[in-house]
Amino acid sequence: MLIDSHCHLNYEGLAERQEEVLASARALGVRGFLNISTREREWGDVVATAEREGDVWATVGIHPHEADQHADLGREILLEASHHPKVIGLGESGLDYYYDKSDRTVQQDLFRMHIGVARETGLPLVIHTRDADQDTGDILEDEMGKGAFPALIHCFTASPEFGRRVLDMGLTISLSGIVTFKNARDLQEFAKEIPADRLLVETDSPFLAPVPHRGKPGEPAFVRDTAEFVAQLRETDVEAIGKVTTANFFKLFTKADERTVA
Repeated sequence: MLIDSHCHLNYEGLAERQEEVLASARALGVRGFLNISTREREWGDVVATAEREGDVWATVGIHPHEADQHADLGREILLEASHHPKVIGLGESGLDYYYDKSDRTVQQDLFRMHIGVARETGLPLVIHTRDADQDTGDILEDEMGKGAFPALIHCFTASPEFGRRVLDMGLTISLSGIVTFKNARDLQEFAKEIPADRLLVETDSPFLAPVPHRGKPGEPAFVRDTAEFVAQLRETDVEAIGKVTTANFFKLFTKADERTVA
């Protein structure tokens, strides 16, 4: 059994063929899907997919690219949306200094707002961070000092030093298809040292298709390719990776009903 802990089933490339995409993944042993939102206007569609499919869950949140358009989003709006029974996490939220599509201060303010709601609700925060290791780490440490909250770094591509820093804070790390890329040697080495109980796998589909699917739109089914690659790196087998990452998913996302994927 595998869980795709981060996919965008309502994005172009997947939305128009959701049933086919989900069926293909299920046939390869993928038994759960976390459908991620990035802006308020898509929350309804993301949640509707989770309502329709028993093995799909949803998050609500604002991606840092969208921060400028949501600068006035009140925490009450996010808090209310989080109460839906199929919403099991918040985000993705965080900092992106690579594209800088939104003002950095606005990104930071929204990131902290998401953290506050995560702390209040106990729902895990799905964190996007790119070229922002220092500020992301500093904000996380500062906010942890105000009270612990569950969180994970999705699609981890940062430095090993940042990885160790967030692991020390108790966060989980999710690996995407990027770990299979030939130029991802540093990431591959760090993937070997992530504690087994802090590891997840994901696709971030329709993006970042792993080897051997590079150049194609990503699909949740491809999480198996990533899991197989990670298994080789860690000198184990895909069944063991599936077992541990599935257990980690339900340990982190406690609102998800494990019985729906049995």
